[in-house]
Amino acid sequence: RSVRINFDFESPLKTAVSKTRLLNLSKKIFSLPSNLQAFKKIKSLYQKRLERVLRQNEADWAIGEFLAYASLLDEGVSIRLSGQDTKRGTFSHRHATVYDEKTEEEYIPLRAAEKKGARFMIYNSLLSEYAAMGFEYGYSCVVPDDLIIWEAQFGDFVNGAQIIVDQFLSSSEAKWNRMNGLVLYLPHGYEGQGPEHSSARIERFLELCAKNNMVVANCTTPASLFHLLRRHLKMPFRQPLILFTPKSLLRHPRCVSSLEDFSIGGFQPILDDRSADPRKTKKVLLSSGKIYYELLERKEKDERADVALVRLEQLYPFPRRSFEKIREKYSGAKLVWVQEEPENMGPRRYLLDILRDIPIEFLAREESDTPATGFYQQFLKEQKTILEQAFARK
Repeated sequence: RSVRINFDFESPLKTAVSKTRLLNLSKKIFSLPSNLQAFKKIKSLYQKRLERVLRQNEADWAIGEFLAYASLLDEGVSIRLSGQDTKRGTFSHRHATVYDEKTEEEYIPLRAAEKKGARFMIYNSLLSEYAAMGFEYGYSCVVPDDLIIWEAQFGDFVNGAQIIVDQFLSSSEAKWNRMNGLVLYLPHGYEGQGPEHSSARIERFLELCAKNNMVVANCTTPASLFHLLRRHLKMPFRQPLILFTPKSLLRHPRCVSSLEDFSIGGFQPILDDRSADPRKTKKVLLSSGKIYYELLERKEKDERADVALVRLEQLYPFPRRSFEKIREKYSGAKLVWVQEEPENMGPRRYLLDILRDIPIEFLAREESDTPATGFYQQFLKEQKTILEQAFARK
C-alpha cells in the first residue's frame, strides 16, 4: 500500500506512442474486410475515421479511445469492455462491433490489433448495474494485468451499483489488502436531458477518496483519455479508475486532438490555457469536463483576453504541484471554480476542503434536491446564468 500512497501522480509515465505506430494501428482497426457486407453508414463511419487520422492528422473521442485500446492490444494487454449498450455505445459513437447485413456475422475491428496472446472482448450486459459491476469487479481481481472496463448507459445509473462501489471498489485494499484495477465509464454532463441523464454523482466518488485509493478523472480531450488509460496499465500497482465520460463532446467539433498529442508526453492532470497571457490575465476560470467548451465559446465571443481557462482533468488525487504552478503563473489574477452541477453536488465541496486556505470563488447551480431540472428551458436559463457570472467584470 505504501507504493500507492507515495506514488507521484503528477510525473507523467511513458504513455506516448509514435506517430508511425499510430498510423499503422489505424490502418488495421479502421479498415473493414472487403467481403464484409456492413451497413453503408457503418462503412462510411470507419472510412471517415481512417481518413481523419491519415489526412487530417487528428482524432475525435471515439478514435482516441480506439487508439488507446489498439496500442495496448499491440503490447499484449487484453481488454474487456462491458455495459448496457457498449458495443454500439449509448450515444452511437463507438460501433466497436460491425455486423454483416446478409449473414448477421459479427466482426470486431479492434481484434486486428491483438498480439502476444492479447484478446479484445466486448459485451452488452443485462440491465442490472449491481450484478454487472459486481461481476466485472470480481473479474478484474482475477486478471490484474488486463484492462477491465464497465460502462454505465448513463452515469446516473451507477447508483444501481452503489453497494459494490462502497463495499468493494473503494475499500477492498483497506479491508482485505486486495488491489483492484476496474475502470468505470460514467457518461456525465448537463445537456438539458433531465434529472436521470445528467449526473454521474461526482461528489459521491470524491467522498470515498483517501490515501490515493482511486483515480477520479473528467477528461476534456481524446489525448487525455488515451494517456490516462495507458497510464492505468503502466502504474506499478492497481487501483480503480473512475472516469466521467462525455456525451455532447463525442461529436463536438473542438473536442479533438492532433496525433502529436498522442505521440508526445503523457497524461497531464491540469491543462493550462495556451492562449492566455499571464500579464493580461485578471481572472482564471477553473473547470472540469464539458463546461470548458462553453466557457471557451463565451471567452472567444466576448474577446476576453483578460480571462484564462484552466482544466482540471484529474480531480483525485488532487494535483497540488501543478495547481500551485498555475497559481504562481497567474499570481495577480482572481481564481474562480466553475461547475455545472448544483452547489451541493459535483466537485465543489471537495475543492472547498482541498483549497480552504486559498482565496477562490465558486460558481454553480443553486443547491438542489435533484441533480438537474426536468425542464429544458429552465436548464438553458441556469446554464446561461453560470456563464454570465463567470465572465462578469468584477
